[in-house]
Amino acid sequence: MTSLEAAVADAREGDYPGLHAALDVVAREKRFLAATTAPPYERSVAFYRALADGGWPHLVARVGAQVVGWVDVAPIFGQSRAHIGLLGIGLVPEARGHGLGAQLMQGAIDRSWARGLTRIELTVRTDNPTARRLYERFGFEHEGIVRRGSLIDGEYRDLHAMALLR
Repeated sequence: MTSLEAAVADAREGDYPGLHAALDVVAREKRFLAATTAPPYERSVAFYRALADGGWPHLVARVGAQVVGWVDVAPIFGQSRAHIGLLGIGLVPEARGHGLGAQLMQGAIDRSWARGLTRIELTVRTDNPTARRLYERFGFEHEGIVRRGSLIDGEYRDLHAMALLR
């Protein structure tokens, strides 16, 4: 994809197969997500439907009909944390560097505030400064280091804990 004509929109049921495929591509890179492969398709669809049913932010980036990225803001367990969402985002390699991450982030933040959330949390590996800069550009602040927060192929990685307050 040299010139990327992409659209960012709310995820819909028809996006689920492509979304699951994109998730698997990014997970298998073992650099950006907690998962190293996509979960079984049925579990992914259950998660996507739960987001939709709960009115949680969930957007995709599409090039034509192909899903090349996503962002979601999911609930965190516990009534005392109902004001908080956990942000997850990913782009397939060929979709990076075209401004789609920023479009997805803005959409997720806007929908989170409209939903009534007042805090969005995320973690990002300390060896991913590009993503950290994106989050900082949107006002996310570093809240601490999660030491050994990720273990992939026998190697521990630390994570930055970040949050955005409304």
